[in-house]
This record gives sequence, C-alpha cells and structure tokens, in this order.
Amino acid sequence: MKTCSGLAASTGIAIGPLFVYRPADVRVERRTVRDAVAEQVRYDAARSAVAETLRQMAERLEAAGKEEEAGIFEIQLEFLEDPTFGDAVHTRIGEESTNAEAAVRTVTDELVAEFAEIEDDYFAQRTADIQDLGDRVIRTLSGVTDTPLDALTEPSVVIAHDLTPSDTASMDPERVLALVTEVGSATSHTAILSRGLGIPSIVGLGAMVEEPGATVIVDAIKGRLIVDPDEETLERYRREKAAWDARRDRLLASALEPAVTTDGVSVEVVANIGSVAEARQSLAFGAEGAGLLRTEFLFLDRPDLPSEDEQYTMYRQIADAYGSRPLIVRTLDVGGDKPIPSIDLAPEQNPFLGQRAIRLALADPDRLLYPQLRALFRASDGRNIKIMFPMVATAGEIRQLKAAVASVRTELQQAGTPFDGSVEVGIMVEIPAAAVAAHRLAPLVDFFSIGTNDLTQYTLAADRTNETVAPIADYFEPAVVDLIRAVIDASHSHGIWTGMCGEMAGDPLALPLLLGLGLDEFSMSPSVIPDAKDRLRHLSREECRDVATRCLAAESASQIRSILEQYV
Repeated sequence: MKTCSGLAASTGIAIGPLFVYRPADVRVERRTVRDAVAEQVRYDAARSAVAETLRQMAERLEAAGKEEEAGIFEIQLEFLEDPTFGDAVHTRIGEESTNAEAAVRTVTDELVAEFAEIEDDYFAQRTADIQDLGDRVIRTLSGVTDTPLDALTEPSVVIAHDLTPSDTASMDPERVLALVTEVGSATSHTAILSRGLGIPSIVGLGAMVEEPGATVIVDAIKGRLIVDPDEETLERYRREKAAWDARRDRLLASALEPAVTTDGVSVEVVANIGSVAEARQSLAFGAEGAGLLRTEFLFLDRPDLPSEDEQYTMYRQIADAYGSRPLIVRTLDVGGDKPIPSIDLAPEQNPFLGQRAIRLALADPDRLLYPQLRALFRASDGRNIKIMFPMVATAGEIRQLKAAVASVRTELQQAGTPFDGSVEVGIMVEIPAAAVAAHRLAPLVDFFSIGTNDLTQYTLAADRTNETVAPIADYFEPAVVDLIRAVIDASHSHGIWTGMCGEMAGDPLALPLLLGLGLDEFSMSPSVIPDAKDRLRHLSREECRDVATRCLAAESASQIRSILEQYV
C-alpha cells in the first residue's frame, strides 16, 4: 500500500482502477513557406473549424445545465475570435514566411507568458485556456484529432500530469470516478470541471503514479491517493464513501434553503464570481447573490479598453442572472502585477505597494473610472447592483471617489438616462490603514467588504505568492483577527454592514469565529456554498460569540486554530 498527498480540489471519495493518461506532445517544427497567403488561408480554415467545435462543446454543456464548464469553452472562443490573436498569427506568417503551426505556437507562448505574470489565481488560470486553445488549433492544422482518453472502457480514476479542457471534454463522465493531477490548484480547470461534474479530484500530487489498472482510493477530503490498499483500508473507505455520498446529496438538496443559525440569525451567503457562467452556476449552489464580481476579465488580452457600452452589456447580463439578488461589482483592480495591454504601466519594484486599483483609476479617471461608473449606473436600472472600490487606504480617496460617483449621477440625470438612485457604494478593506481607521471611514460609505487575502499579507508583510514566506500569511494570526473585529465593530456602530470576500469567508474552520465577530455577509467560491450554509445552520451566534472572545485572547494563530478545531 502506498499513499501520496496533494490538494483536495473537489471533495469526495472514489474507489476504482487507475487509468494513467499520457497525452502525446503537440510538437511543432518550424519551416519556411513560399506562399504566405496560402498559409494564412490554411490557418483561417483551422480557426473556423476550432471555433465551431468550441461552440458545439459550449452548447452541449449548457444544454446539460453545466454553465461553469461551458464558460471555459466560451472564454476560449473569445480568445480565438479576438482579431488581435488572428492578426498576430497572420503577421508572423507574413513577415517570417513561417508555417501556420509555428506562428500559432509563437503567439500562444507570448500570450501565456503575459498572463502568467498576473498574480491572481483567477486570471493566471487563463494561461491554461490559451495554451489549450493553441494546442487545439495546432492539432487541427496537423490533422491530429484523437485522444487516448477515448480509451476509457470502464469506470476509472484518471491520473495525469495535467488535464486541459479539451482532455476533459473528450471523457465520458459516466466512466470517470475521479481525477488526479500532478500539478494544479483549487482554481485550475481540473478543479473547476471536476466540481461541475460532481466527482472527487486531487491536484498538485507531485510525481505520477505509474501503475495502470491498480486499485486506488481517492480521498479528496484529506487530499490523499492510496494505491493498492489493504482489505481493512478498503473496507473502511467503502463505509466513508457511503457516508460522504449521502452527505453530499443532502447538502445539494438543501443548498437553496437560507442559512439560519440555531438561534434564528439569518446569514447572507453569496459568491465570488468572474463571468455570466459563474453567476448562473453559483445560483445552483445556493448563492443569494454575488459579494464580488471581478471586472478585470473585460480588460485583459486586448489592445484597447472596453467601451462603456461593452461594460454596460456585461454588467447587465450578470445582474439579470441574479434577478433581485444583490450583485456587488468591484471596480478595476489591476496594477504592475496584473498587466493590461491597453494601460501603459511603468515597471515598479514592488507593484503590490504601487499605483494600482483605485490609485490607477484616480490617476486616469476619464479612461478608467468614469466609463466604468457610467456603465454600472446604467446597468443598475431595475437591478440590484452595488459598487465596491478596491485598495482604499484613506478618507481622502473615498471623498475623491464619491465626487466621481456624484458627477456620474448628475451627468446621467441631465441626459435623462435611467439608473437606480439608491445604488450602495462601499469599499474593500484590504489595507491595514483602512482597517485601523474603519471608525473614520464608516460614515463615508454604505458597506465594507474585507479582503482577507491582501489584508493578511499587508498586515504580516508576507507575500502570499512567495513560497518561502507564504506560511506566515495566516489569516488566523491575532493581528489580522483584531483588524477584522475592528472593521466589523466600526461598521455596526455607524449603522452599515460588513461582508468578507477573501478565502477566509469560505473556510469551514473560520465560520464560527466570523459569525461570533458579527460578520454580516459571507462571500466565497460557489462550490463551497452548500457546505458553508449547512455548517452555519448548525451554529449558534451566541455560542460563537464566546468562541470569538476566546480567540481574541489567544496569542498565536495555532492557538486560534486549536480553539476552533475543538469547537467544530
């Protein structure tokens, strides 16, 4: 018996034979062509064929109610049909007299490198979209269409170095018990697609297990792959699997019910999203709205800024998906770590402390701030849209932003453009200065939303993307918990509410602490909502206040974790 550990990306337990997937490399040989125009025509034909395939995949998934998975192929289609992608390939073919396969590889690699620089899981995963798209076009140009995953003849656990959307689309879900990959994160395509399919998955396993046909156990609760288990282990996991499957069915059946604590407190549970597809998927998981809509996806991979009308259309579509439920839209949050081709950003030694988010928007309001605000207010007509500004540090910044909001409202009124005059305007509290001054900032806004990811790294001076110091960036550290309490207390004393859209909001261990501190809104990844709502229904706010008091007296993150683990 051998045990390997990774990250549980889609929870559950699976038992079955191992299918080792080793896809053939998409190799490209560069060669000189005599007729560049003919080569460009050949590329255009391949692009059209791939576009049709992507449309069919997206339509098939949507028809099956799998909106999130369909969204992956819709994003790829957007990349493929973006004129800048095709123009870049044409230019390479024409200027270098090179074959289409080599031109596609070069353009793809350049885009992958660009997106890989973005220090954000959601946008960094676009590299997988682009890489998969480029490989698909190259396979079509080369006449290679088959995939070994078609060879699945019985229900199996699939293990691979990594899986692309193309890989997973070729699988028969009825024959996939679980997915295991050597690489990947909780936001990788394997994680997204496995959650959408409702099958367990482990990512980041490390070394490939080269034992095709071996009986394996996938414990995607603890992140373990057990190869050739003994009979005692096998029987124990069979019992655990039956219990887990029953719990999963119960959670999904109750996902649409409200999260009301045992002492009658109604807790708002909403989703962090980045597309129309994710908005629709979040509703199936029981989301009561969106606590964070990332808007950066509208600005990436394009030479120009999105127009006001483009933004308006997208915000309206996402808000319509939620109906009367709230949609909190975060304004553009980019900087040196999230490069945007249409924005000229000077290199910075430390982009996390540089000109980013609202600092960037206030520096160029006519291009970045006002068009987005106008689009949001126009989309608010008949919809429940709220506006949230990221990376606010001072009262002066809030006053500047409120002046911009007032100017846009006046402009729309004078033009006779309908909008909701009661749109709430809030800020993300992710800079320690804002948390410390929360009692001064609360009278200036309608709500706070705590971004624990950045608040933690700024408070502890530990870059969460740096492996050597990332363990220091623990949101259970007393200094961070003290700031969270200060923000919530300040908001309540001034009659406004506080939400949280960082990873902490969806952490089962953190729920009692946050409930006890008085957090009003929990915003998290859609897939964890059913479990979070179920856990909240079994908590008492009064009891959790006592738990929070004990945590606030603790001296370390480990002590806080111990208190919460004992209570949970």
